[in-house]
Amino acid sequence: MLAVRSFRPTLSMLWLVLASLLATPAVHAADDDAMLEAVHAFLHREAQSLGDELIIELRPPSARLPACESPDPFLTRPGDVPLGRISVGVRCGSEGRQVRYLQAEVGVIGDYPVLARPLRAGETVRRDDLVMRQGNLAELPNRSVIDIEEIVGQAATRAIEPGQSLQEHHFRSLPLVERNQRVVIEARGKGFRIEREGQALEPGAMGDRIRARFDSREVVMAEVVGEGRLAVDF
Repeated sequence: MLAVRSFRPTLSMLWLVLASLLATPAVHAADDDAMLEAVHAFLHREAQSLGDELIIELRPPSARLPACESPDPFLTRPGDVPLGRISVGVRCGSEGRQVRYLQAEVGVIGDYPVLARPLRAGETVRRDDLVMRQGNLAELPNRSVIDIEEIVGQAATRAIEPGQSLQEHHFRSLPLVERNQRVVIEARGKGFRIEREGQALEPGAMGDRIRARFDSREVVMAEVVGEGRLAVDF
């Protein structure tokens, strides 16, 4: 016959069990706080160049997970500006093998450009055409222009009214080189730099890579570096 033994817990034993149950969530909460503080500091560093006043809201993981030792936050889309609703990864442990993901909302009170006057399609943007307005940059449409230098000298792709937020697709770079234009092609290499005349085989704006032909009929890919000027590396 199987013998079953019973026992009555003492008061000290009950206190010990209760204390252990209460202590566990507190430890996890402290661990979550340390991870959230690391993520908050990381997002502050990444977004502080956009403005002086930041609004950062974090949503901790809903599942109860082990402690995240040595939290190392990173953006899940490297190179993006952390603005609006984003996902943040956190590597845990000395080797970063465990990864957690958090949802965050980042708002920045900063300045952004708007037009001071109407702009016609095809018209070039001048610095005097722009004024700065202040607001929450996270509330602007996607791909909004924040830096004036991005659009000064570009042409409007459509008619734009003053006061509205400006987006990247509203503008295009003006071609500095036209098709079949005679150009100066700067040939660069280790320890030498030579300028030769040639012909552009296609139009291009600053930074574009286009086909060009030397007078010797050799065809190369060259970068537009100025008005009527190309550069090619050898």
